[in-house]
Amino acid sequence: MTTPTLETKYVFTITARIGDVVTAGETGIGVRRIIPIIGGEVTGAISGKVLPFGADFQIIRPNELIDLEAKYAFETDDGAIVYVENKGMRFGPVELLQKLKRGEPVDPKLIYFRTVPKFETGHEKYRWLMEHVFVGSAARHADRVVIDVHQVM
Repeated sequence: MTTPTLETKYVFTITARIGDVVTAGETGIGVRRIIPIIGGEVTGAISGKVLPFGADFQIIRPNELIDLEAKYAFETDDGAIVYVENKGMRFGPVELLQKLKRGEPVDPKLIYFRTVPKFETGHEKYRWLMEHVFVGSAARHADRVVIDVHQVM
């Protein structure tokens, strides 16, 4: 007997608009940054809006490897509230990551930015979000983060 083969299928895209970065400074394990999530949209198999609260809590390691942990929620077009905890990492050439920090455009294909979102909701129609594993491929822009969410089959 062999284990099942992993496959993924695209499900939806989360576009989270972000506010100004707040930096708590060097903490001994890296530079702590907090980036407010101020809105956005969800499109695809689920549609709705990202609610204007929550944040992405980051640690920037000395080699520019960035550990990310975002906590926020979205509301579907039919009124369900879905809480999101999205952990991940972003890494790439130092000069490109520094451009991103300054808000300059960088081709997303040159940056490794992957996440593992977990969802919670009491709405029966979206219960399947809590019964599967998801992975995200993301891109950072000056005013938003775009995450294509894929279901692991």
